[in-house]
Amino acid sequence: MRERADVREVGPRDGIQMVKTILSAEQKLAWCRAQAAAGMRHIEVTSFVPPHVVAQFADAAEVARGALAIPGLKPAVLVPNLKGAQRAFDIGVPKVNYVLSASEAHNLANVRRTTDESIADFRRIVAERDARGLKGRVQISAGLATSFGCTIQGTVPESRVVEIAGFMAEAGAEEISLADTVGYGNPGQVRRLFDAVARVAGAIPLAAHFHDTRGLGIANVTAAVEAGVRRFDASLAGLGGCPFAPGATGNINTEDCVFLLESLGFETGIDIEKLIAVRADVETWLPGERFFGMVARAGLPKTFHHAAAA
Repeated sequence: MRERADVREVGPRDGIQMVKTILSAEQKLAWCRAQAAAGMRHIEVTSFVPPHVVAQFADAAEVARGALAIPGLKPAVLVPNLKGAQRAFDIGVPKVNYVLSASEAHNLANVRRTTDESIADFRRIVAERDARGLKGRVQISAGLATSFGCTIQGTVPESRVVEIAGFMAEAGAEEISLADTVGYGNPGQVRRLFDAVARVAGAIPLAAHFHDTRGLGIANVTAAVEAGVRRFDASLAGLGGCPFAPGATGNINTEDCVFLLESLGFETGIDIEKLIAVRADVETWLPGERFFGMVARAGLPKTFHHAAAA
């Protein structure tokens, strides 16, 4: 048995929050069903943000409910505050991804509050879940955006990222994700920061959310693997970016990420060729968008299955 590495699709959320085309709820659910059929077990299906902030997610409740009916899928939703989390709890979503920014400037731009205020809100979310009797049934993940740098603030002290991670662990986070929202991270920085956060997180699993803005996204996955990370967010065709972070571009590519992890000897349970077929459909839905990724362009090498088995 090979060691497991989980690749979680964020295309239906992060991937489409900046595209020009508003997809229908049925298109989003078709996307999720197709990726689930390809072996994807974890998909961030939508975001509970106000529609006037991101119009793409006006159908968030419909999409979340539809995703719950997909066999074998554990859908997650992103929430920026207690109100969003309450909506997710009402619907019965099994995983809630809460996001705040390690960069004070980005947090103010993104959710109009200080980072400390967002930490306090996270505590309220955990308390709300527990008061509803949902502990053990709803997992809450804490995502630290701009952990590796910020286009607004510039440097984000690593000590501050570690401090915030410690606060989130203390508050009840069941997963801590470090996000390179604007693609500033490099492999040395990734190894160093994940090692430091692991010391305060203890047994809490760590996850990575990389963007490929400057071409280091997949290299950073390798560095995170070396630091012990086994959970990775990725977006089909490399779609995505943050509307409140100037210069932010796409996430790491799902197909390429799965290819890398399988080539390194990890079991992902995902069929890359089926992913590429899903990508072809999604491309027809999003005219005028840029699509990235090398495996979809070049195809799998003839040695791929042998190398993965080895």
